[in-house]
Amino acid sequence: MMRAEATEPVRRIISVNVGKPITVDYQGKPLVTGIHKQPVEGPVFVGCTQMDGDGQADLKNHGGPDKAICVYPFEHYAYWEQQFGKKLDYAAFGENLTVMGFLENEVNIGDVYEIGEVVVQVSQPRFPCFKISSKHGIKEFPARVLDTGYSGFYLRVLQVGSLTGTSQVIKRESHPMQVSVASVLRQMALGRSQADPIELRRMLELDALASSVKDNFQAWLNEV
Repeated sequence: MMRAEATEPVRRIISVNVGKPITVDYQGKPLVTGIHKQPVEGPVFVGCTQMDGDGQADLKNHGGPDKAICVYPFEHYAYWEQQFGKKLDYAAFGENLTVMGFLENEVNIGDVYEIGEVVVQVSQPRFPCFKISSKHGIKEFPARVLDTGYSGFYLRVLQVGSLTGTSQVIKRESHPMQVSVASVLRQMALGRSQADPIELRRMLELDALASSVKDNFQAWLNEV
């Protein structure tokens, strides 16, 4: 990996958010979900698979080493507030860290950051599911997220420790392949029948991309 450039944008934490799964009503049925996170003050310990006080209901599709921390750019909040005509609180997208300076088309898979005592690496885009609809009561929310590319992304933890909402964010390494979160999300959104084989092969060479995403890409490529 190459060292980060000196001209990097200013990045900072806006809010640190955690929450255990709760049961809510969704379309007349009980739904257990961890998307209802709340901002917290003070230091939060970050382990290899999640932050203290946090939890996921669907461990098959959420959580684990490649999805230890969910990040969402605060820059997108104004767009969604305008689109849906309501004010959004922090953690509106179920993210652990609401951040500034981390846009999906500028952040690359494999980039490494230091946040307080914690060292993290960008692992994959966040692919929206129906639970974001259950939180906001907007059925088409996941499709709209994919249309805009305003997805957020996940971090894996390389060094455990504590962070706070005022922790300094330092970019330690830029991944040499320079594959953006947005470009990976684009292939994920295209799906099995439309994804670009050339792009799939390039992304399969990306060592830092989450294994579950690579497995899907390899399966799609095998069918070409």
